[in-house]
Amino acid sequence: MKLTVIGTGYVGLVSGACFADMGNEVLCLDVDPAKIKLLEDGGIPIFEPGLQDMVQRNVAAGRLHFTTDVQRAAQFGTIQFIAVGTPPGEDGSADLQYVLAAARGIGQYMTDYKVVVDKSTVPVGTADRVQAAIQEELAKRGVNPPFSVVSNPEFLKEGAAIEDFMRPDRIVLGCDNEQAALNMRALYAPIQRHHDRLIIMDVRSAELTKYAANAMLATRISFMNELANLAEKLGADIENVRKGIGSDPRIGYDFLYAGAGYGGSCFPKDVQALIKTAQDDAGIELRVLHAVERANEAQKRVVGNKVMARFGADLRGKHFALLGPGF
Repeated sequence: MKLTVIGTGYVGLVSGACFADMGNEVLCLDVDPAKIKLLEDGGIPIFEPGLQDMVQRNVAAGRLHFTTDVQRAAQFGTIQFIAVGTPPGEDGSADLQYVLAAARGIGQYMTDYKVVVDKSTVPVGTADRVQAAIQEELAKRGVNPPFSVVSNPEFLKEGAAIEDFMRPDRIVLGCDNEQAALNMRALYAPIQRHHDRLIIMDVRSAELTKYAANAMLATRISFMNELANLAEKLGADIENVRKGIGSDPRIGYDFLYAGAGYGGSCFPKDVQALIKTAQDDAGIELRVLHAVERANEAQKRVVGNKVMARFGADLRGKHFALLGPGF
């Protein structure tokens, strides 16, 4: 199949390379000429184990291409993945300007049927806005080629993104159109040979699923950090507690490690965006997630307080090593 991936950041580049490795012809679009030049020269703008080799292999095989040409990209793929950033706005809501700009670019140049896929993490209702943006551009041109908008959120872990993509535990697809669902099922068929991992639902449920998953993981982290603080005061060992509760199959061990709080590019902004969506669009206060945020903010200070308790408030002249500063 011919695919266009809009955005060569973490999600876009991993998705494009993996789809190409599955035998598809993929064109990746980015507005940054320097990034495209780097990719064309065999480099990659991020570090992910195995990704550079995969990109180079598929470029050499003629299956993976890069461009800054919006028209070429819009007319290339039958399936158009939007995988651009959704940074947090000042009020905590997701900033959709790049998603909607990508949608408008598709609408300005598409000439035949397209399946437009929201791969970016976006709030509930974004598919409707993407559809409206494309339809508006088509109306300006006086044309009406058919298209469908679906939601296909990613669930990639940094450091294991290729494995997560090629051997997923689930593929969530929000789709209200049978033809689009058939196209997406055909696209993912090569990684579903052993059993069907595709979970098809309505678009809004798929959009919410991504936020719900990240919010749940963030909740587990904050919960364990609060228990760790309590264990220290009570003279208990949080690692023993983790083993004791993680052995319960209803709970499991994942995301139960105490630490300095969650960070990174997803959990903080996604928890904030979900709180904001509930507040603005539904008039609901998500009390648990408010507590998760407050716990995480407090946890960020725990390590610093421990250092000062050990060495005093004046840390001038002292040197500290920080292991694992990725998040």
